[in-house]
Amino acid sequence: MEIQCSKSEEETLRIGEKIGRKLHPPRVILLYGELGSGKTVLVRGLAQGLGIQDPALVRSPSFTLVNQYAGKEGTIYHIDFYRLEGPRDFFSIGLEEILASPSIVIIEWAEKLLLEPENPLKIRIHTNADPDTRRLEIEGY
Repeated sequence: MEIQCSKSEEETLRIGEKIGRKLHPPRVILLYGELGSGKTVLVRGLAQGLGIQDPALVRSPSFTLVNQYAGKEGTIYHIDFYRLEGPRDFFSIGLEEILASPSIVIIEWAEKLLLEPENPLKIRIHTNADPDTRRLEIEGY
């Protein structure tokens, strides 16, 4: 397990970008962290490292549930499980097909995932007493 510390949004973006540059499809990234911990900021950095043309397009899919972006090696799926409740919800967004695709799949609120995909990259973001400091535990990198 690798530990990274971030003291700003910019540092979180840089960590994500560094990780993203080393990823190749198919790959599933599972993100864990409290509300407001910086998961979407990390995804923006991952997408930048994966070659997305405009990282500013990366937004939380809390209401759309699934966003798609074009990366240099294909589609990047950005999924938010926060509002999903059970198997029917997961089926309704086409999760099986997305996970079976030769894509990069990034899942926020991964603790709600009913099955763990094969060989995932897991990133846990922990907040500290200092509201700007984050501790990222990276497993499967």
